Amino acid sequence: MRVAFQMDPIETVNINADSTFRLAEEAQARGHELFFYLPDRLRFHDGRVQATGQPFTLRREIGNHVTLGPEETRDLSDFDVVWLRQDPPFDMGYITYTHLLDLVHPRTLVVNDPFWVRNFPEKLLVLKFPDLIPATLITRDLEALKAFKAERGEIIVKPLYGNGGAGVFRLGPDDRNLGSLHETFSAMSREPIIAQEYLPAIRHGDKRVILVDGEPVGAINRVPQTGETRSNMHVGGKPEKAVLTDRDREICAAIGPTLREAGQVFVGIDVIGDRLTEINVTSPTGLQEMERFDGTNVTARIWEVIEAKRAAAAGQANVLSR
Repeated sequence: MRVAFQMDPIETVNINADSTFRLAEEAQARGHELFFYLPDRLRFHDGRVQATGQPFTLRREIGNHVTLGPEETRDLSDFDVVWLRQDPPFDMGYITYTHLLDLVHPRTLVVNDPFWVRNFPEKLLVLKFPDLIPATLITRDLEALKAFKAERGEIIVKPLYGNGGAGVFRLGPDDRNLGSLHETFSAMSREPIIAQEYLPAIRHGDKRVILVDGEPVGAINRVPQTGETRSNMHVGGKPEKAVLTDRDREICAAIGPTLREAGQVFVGIDVIGDRLTEINVTSPTGLQEMERFDGTNVTARIWEVIEAKRAAAAGQANVLSR
């Protein structure tokens, strides 16, 4: 297949941690043709969605992991698969790119489905499953935030569309910084703020469970550094081997059908203790860490699902053309 990756600069990825690198590496091993472009090189022109980028090949050599071919502009309709793998922030630029990708999907299979990526923000999709999540408040109203903190005692406050642990604050019962944080967040954006009850189980880690086409395939645990609340690997969280518990499987059984029906092939959910905190569909991570711990090629399973979807689409097209 011809496969394009819409992503951040491929030259600077960490080849031992980056999930997009692993997805492309597996695609190359399966004989697929690879093409890379930056999000800001995507455009709509005269009825065609195009991207200016470069074909590439990979090797697992630190500092010498990619060879880029000559730059060229190609119609995305010429590709079999486009991977939407740019990192958040999930802003209007990101949303605009999903609208452009909508114009070629599903004739060109965009993974994950851009319509639902746009309508499934990480911290909002979980609201569809209120029985699975911690006590949560989303608002710009400072008085409502104060009342929530008074009720819960210790809370987490974070930007609604943030990522990688940026801007996450833990406020204890005696903390008096909520007003200042509200001012800071309000000055940065017009978006609401999300507050959740603090889950003491975070001390034992924040589990990342990976689902492929709605089915759980494994997990890693991300443990915060000493003195740190955030467990994100971007801010120093340490990945550890983890197993799926009965509660993890219960959560996945509840959300899996929604993800599968919405074309979310590769998803990473976050579970603290027995509570679901996020459903990551934009650019989930954790593939390489999980494969190292479990010794299983989860990325191959992702490609098997994609290849099956493309084969089914080709079969349907052949039937319709008869």
